[in-house]
Amino acid sequence: MKVTVVRDILEANDRLAAENRAHFDRLGIRVVNLMSAPGAGKTTLLERTVAALGKEKRIGVIEGDIQTSLDAERIERAGAQAVQINTNGACHLDANMIAAAAKELDLEALELLVVENVGNLVCPAEFKVGEHAKAMILSLAEGDDKPAKYPLMFHESSVLLINKMDLAPYVDASADRIEETARKINPSIEVIRASCKTGEGLEGWYRWLRSL
Repeated sequence: MKVTVVRDILEANDRLAAENRAHFDRLGIRVVNLMSAPGAGKTTLLERTVAALGKEKRIGVIEGDIQTSLDAERIERAGAQAVQINTNGACHLDANMIAAAAKELDLEALELLVVENVGNLVCPAEFKVGEHAKAMILSLAEGDDKPAKYPLMFHESSVLLINKMDLAPYVDASADRIEETARKINPSIEVIRASCKTGEGLEGWYRWLRSL
């Protein structure tokens, strides 16, 4: 019974996600579902993205957090439209939440919409929201065992940004090992090594966004 219920929930979500994507397509908006563990650097990445691409792409962000509007406030200060979803305990965003939040944005003014999902390496990968691509950030400081421990996240993502490369001399983790394991799980995944703090390597991320 439990397996049946879970399947029904996912199938219902997938149907609504397809409706979301069709709506975004009609408006000419490309949508990225950005996922990571808490503290990996999603919001900092988006602040830098708005600063770097804001003059060439009209960017909006849907922020997902269990509580607070801190991240949405940061994105608005960076110069992009933003709306906050507080899940009040839920570990991921789903298509219904995105459909409701999108109504709070001026979608006709957007070309790129980024959904910053709730910090979690499990649930967000299971739920489509209407995105054209899933992207994930893994902080080097989280360790090089994460692809093996959380393979679905890496399997579902089109691009992996290994963040906080500036910490490489100080942490016992190997970016090479992360990339090797990630590619075994998903041979087509694009891997970008960067530091959202220093900006090093982020041109690869901007190039990927431009190619959507």
